[in-house]
Amino acid sequence: MNVRKYTEKDLPEIIRIWNEVVEDGIAFPQEELLDMESGSAFFSGQSYTGVAEENGRILGLYILHPNNVGRCGHICNASYAVSKESRGLHIGEQLVLDCLKMGKELGFRVLQFNAVVESNSHARHLYERLGFSQLGTIPGGFRMKDGHYENICPYYHEL
Repeated sequence: MNVRKYTEKDLPEIIRIWNEVVEDGIAFPQEELLDMESGSAFFSGQSYTGVAEENGRILGLYILHPNNVGRCGHICNASYAVSKESRGLHIGEQLVLDCLKMGKELGFRVLQFNAVVESNSHARHLYERLGFSQLGTIPGGFRMKDGHYENICPYYHEL
């Protein structure tokens, strides 16, 4: 498996994978699904969009972009999406590792996650194993698809 920059030909598959996570309603804050037009604009508007690929098949992706502007513009933010059929294969770890490298290459100094859902234990364990620090807990910071609220845990990693 390798992680590389996305190309336009990847759009149908990365939109499908992104929408899977949005539809699950338990990890991304977005509620609107992407179509080809909005997906093209969304992914091309990122500082970097990376895809995990094996034998020509897209397994997952990440987006990387500034978390803020001006005096805080050196802090980046990222989101990761792994296809349902590829979960549990450590694709997320490869995406995060590539993202840390790309964030540094793009001149960012810190990677910050604003809203890791507290019950997302797989992601939280991965981030902690890779050296991220939790900043605290925001009670009820995430509205789940079924309408109940869960805590979120911001994390950061110095690049």
